[in-house]
Amino acid sequence: MIRSLYFSNGQIRTDLVVDEFPKAMQDTQGILWVDFEETPSETDEPILRTVFGFHPLAVDDALQESHVPKLDDWGKYLYIVLQAIKFVREDCNLDALELDVFLGKNYIVTHHDLPISAVTRVWQSCQRDERYQKMDADHFLYKLIDELVVDYMFTVEDMDEEIELVEDQIFHRPSPDMVQRLFALKRATLHLRRALSPLREVLNKLARDNFAVVDAEDRIYFRDIYDHLVRLHDISESLRDLVGGALDTYLSVINNRMNDIMKTLTVITTLFMPISFLAGFFGMNFFQPIAAPLAKWTGLLPFIISSTIMILLPTSMLLWLRRRGWM
Repeated sequence: MIRSLYFSNGQIRTDLVVDEFPKAMQDTQGILWVDFEETPSETDEPILRTVFGFHPLAVDDALQESHVPKLDDWGKYLYIVLQAIKFVREDCNLDALELDVFLGKNYIVTHHDLPISAVTRVWQSCQRDERYQKMDADHFLYKLIDELVVDYMFTVEDMDEEIELVEDQIFHRPSPDMVQRLFALKRATLHLRRALSPLREVLNKLARDNFAVVDAEDRIYFRDIYDHLVRLHDISESLRDLVGGALDTYLSVINNRMNDIMKTLTVITTLFMPISFLAGFFGMNFFQPIAAPLAKWTGLLPFIISSTIMILLPTSMLLWLRRRGWM
């Protein structure tokens, strides 16, 4: 789907066709925004090359959709690669969607293979809010990046909540599935850091370098986003440390439970050890066998004595173990 917004003389047009794009780009008083969403490369490539006149290398980069955030200055326009992220709590996976932006003096072109919520929000705001009609193209870029960073903040909050939930479950209901969840969270924090680091460099260039299509007065807006990204980068480092601490805590809890189980089994074995010895000792045929102790009163006394020893001996050993503090 190819959609367009054209602001000119206080009016908004959303029905521009491809043949009208060159005329709109020549209008220095107007602003054109063209968005390519889920369109085939065979359709996008001739439009981007012939209608907008973008360099073939920049067009190929936009159509490949396999780059980290970066910024290329082509003189009359900037080619910017951004990434939108979304955290899926069901499998603790971090999905990254590439957003390619061509920024000119009075136009902006966006290209993405899948719908991006930040682009949709800005697109809808442009049609509702009349203040957008007075903005330059670089301010549209600022709004887009600002909405992307808002999604980053929501993602960080969701990941933080998921880590707290896992930490609570570690002490109450630890399970082997929790290890897989912790490693998934660790991978998500790593992907978040890989997305934030280059994006922060892109905003640093927009805030400090001189570009022909970015007004000097608008650099302060990009500097504000850069400050947000610096804080998000620090938070992502903290999240990674929390995941590592949660994994260490899980292993400690499992080891403690295993130690408790081994201690219980050891106590049970120790208590029944003398009983097994007595049963084996009295079961040997050193003396005249007694067929049925209860049937003959002469064999009742040895039976009572052995039974008493078998009861008192493990009981006394249990008391002794507790007195030593081994239980």
